[in-house]
Amino acid sequence: MGLLSIVGIAVGLAMDAFAVSISCGLKVSAPKRINSLKIAFSFGAFQALMPIAGWGLGRFFSTYIQAFDHWIAFLLLFFIGIRMIYDAVRTTECKTFLNPTDFKTLITLSIATSIDALAVGVTFAFLQIHILTPVLIIGIITFIIASIGLLIGHKLGIYFENRVEIFGGIVLIAIGLKILIEHLYF
Repeated sequence: MGLLSIVGIAVGLAMDAFAVSISCGLKVSAPKRINSLKIAFSFGAFQALMPIAGWGLGRFFSTYIQAFDHWIAFLLLFFIGIRMIYDAVRTTECKTFLNPTDFKTLITLSIATSIDALAVGVTFAFLQIHILTPVLIIGIITFIIASIGLLIGHKLGIYFENRVEIFGGIVLIAIGLKILIEHLYF
């Protein structure tokens, strides 16, 4: 898997954090730099740690399923992408939350936005990708995108939130298709 694919996965994974960051930007009045950094760092850190956990699980099971690992990678990315799109188009009534700078709320949001990264980590293990570079890229890109989301949320509101999650879902589905096609035909 090339650098461009890893960056694409990182951007796709960061879309949940971006959408939630927009919402956080709405909730935090006049976001202070320390609050913005805390939220963005938490999202980036969890987005980087979850693939490590998934990679560890995938490495443990990879010898048993190497013959069809590309199908698993495709299905994981496909269903994550579909779920992101579905979450974006369903009603937003349940997307409200308390103070995003509260520790418990921030950890909950960080875990919720990084569950997809756990499955991607499993995919990396099946594809026998060294985990350090993708994890750093995912964490840094999520930090940057979450920071931008906080600013957008504070400035522009909720207008773009759902569209961003749809885009992230499409990116993950496209990368899943690319992996499947590469393994089937090349």
